[in-house]
Amino acid sequence: MRNRIFGLAACARVARAHAGEKAKPRLLDGEVQYQMSMQLTFALVNGLTVGMSIFLVAAGLTLVFGILRILNFAHGGFFMIGAYLTFSFLQVLGDGLAQFLLASLAAGVVVAGIGIVTDRIVLRRLKDLDEEYMLIGTFGLLMVCVGAVKLIWGLDYHSVSPPSEVSGILRFGNLIVSKYSLFIVAMGLVVFFALEFAIHRLWIGKIVQSLANDGWMTGLLGLNVPLLFTGVVIVAFALAGLAGGLLLPNQSLSPELGHAYTLNAFIAVIIGGLGNIRGALFASLILGITESMSSFIIPGMPGLAIYVVMIVLLFARPNGLFHRGVS
Repeated sequence: MRNRIFGLAACARVARAHAGEKAKPRLLDGEVQYQMSMQLTFALVNGLTVGMSIFLVAAGLTLVFGILRILNFAHGGFFMIGAYLTFSFLQVLGDGLAQFLLASLAAGVVVAGIGIVTDRIVLRRLKDLDEEYMLIGTFGLLMVCVGAVKLIWGLDYHSVSPPSEVSGILRFGNLIVSKYSLFIVAMGLVVFFALEFAIHRLWIGKIVQSLANDGWMTGLLGLNVPLLFTGVVIVAFALAGLAGGLLLPNQSLSPELGHAYTLNAFIAVIIGGLGNIRGALFASLILGITESMSSFIIPGMPGLAIYVVMIVLLFARPNGLFHRGVS
């Protein structure tokens, strides 16, 4: 993930190049501080973008893992299918921001339909069993997803450029920011506020909260628990497919794509508090900024800082940053 979208490695190389330029005259202290501050600001902006990317994947995972207590190890596989579907739809629809958004939404709808079948065939049969059965079952689903992608789209690598409306860069003084990075941040905020409004303001959100807190009592009140269960699964799968489409540009589209974000998404859900959308957002931003800053400060040890932060946060807040869940 670090070398796919946001150019963090390039940022680190620029920093090292500045540090290693021995032939040039020594910069004044003020100029050095200014350059360092610009590089740190650039790393921070990239961190926000990486964090929002993690949140887009973690949003659907929060629903099934945090609310329904389903350890869906295949979430990354359905994210990958969403990316491949968007790639195929764009071949027909063509270039443009509207076409890109339409293709991503269509991918989310198709993956949601796959979620209905998955729920009826696999998840319903395993949800009342021990967690290890669900882990094995969803890992098998992941293998099915990878095999289906190889069978339908082949083993070749593909890439898609961002739509022309969000390609290129913006300058804020001496700070250069990718338009696509701002687009990802905006899409992450849209998904966050939509889920927040649905869960905390709509009647269906109150029902989902009751399902998460006590499914047995929810059934006693006359609500159709299996239908609610399926509805949450559909939304979670749709979010996975939508995330795959939105994060498609500037990535290497391959059967290994599903592994790129899945681990960080699981970490974000656990750190944020199971079933808590706000917690998932804050945890994703923390992970993204940590990854970006570590690539700038300690480029020789990529990924190490994320696990250190995870351990520290879990020691400090074992139940998550927002441990009260969806309520």
